[in-house]
Amino acid sequence: VWLPPGYETEPQRRYPVLVLHDGQNMFDASSSGAEWQLDESAQRLVLGGQVQPFIMVAVPSGRDRVFELTPTAAVLAPERSGLSGARGLPVGGGLPAYARYLVEDLKPAIDARWRTLPGPQHWAVGGSSLGGLASLWLALHHRSTFGAALVVSPSLWWDDGFALRDVQAQPAAGLAPVRLWLSMGGQEGAGALPAARQLRDALVQRGGSTRTLAYTEAPEDRHDEASWARRGPAMLQFLHGVSQALPQAGAGMQDASAPR
Repeated sequence: VWLPPGYETEPQRRYPVLVLHDGQNMFDASSSGAEWQLDESAQRLVLGGQVQPFIMVAVPSGRDRVFELTPTAAVLAPERSGLSGARGLPVGGGLPAYARYLVEDLKPAIDARWRTLPGPQHWAVGGSSLGGLASLWLALHHRSTFGAALVVSPSLWWDDGFALRDVQAQPAAGLAPVRLWLSMGGQEGAGALPAARQLRDALVQRGGSTRTLAYTEAPEDRHDEASWARRGPAMLQFLHGVSQALPQAGAGMQDASAPR
């Protein structure tokens, strides 16, 4: 748990919360050799008056990561699973159970121990890759807990494009209250940007607007922690910026918020 500057000296103040998947990669490079540096970014932005103080909760993942962060079971192609020859057994599908842990166990514990603002408008969830996929699903299906999500380089290929089908199944204008940051790097695979643009358009069709949906492309970014660290400050400004306006695309990023 990362607490913002001033937490100890302002005992009457309560704070919004950002819950992050793959928490071992958020503040410390010892696990994967790289990190998002979100603690340094948040410290700098809070002290500079660019974002409101907030609390970050980083939930680590382990050997069950694929199961925990996927909403459905799927049979992975050899290039995804690393297995050659015959197709394997279905994997994944544990996200509903992981969501129950976040909603029923983790959130009450955080609310009880730290001075939080408990409503969904004050709680966000975020992650990359499968964590981005999970964050989108949580924002769609647990919006009474999470009112915003950072959907960073999501694994839109999962289960033959489940995320897009899931969004398309939502009622018209049904996503209007949910705030989403969606971003993709230009070096994340041949189909990554087209899939992200298709998802962006589906979100717009179901109520996403310039007030609630931020979409950015980072042409030089890859599918790695260093790329996500570069996007970190803009993500935090989207969630907790003092002006609460959607962030402008930063250096090396292009704004692609308009539907195509």
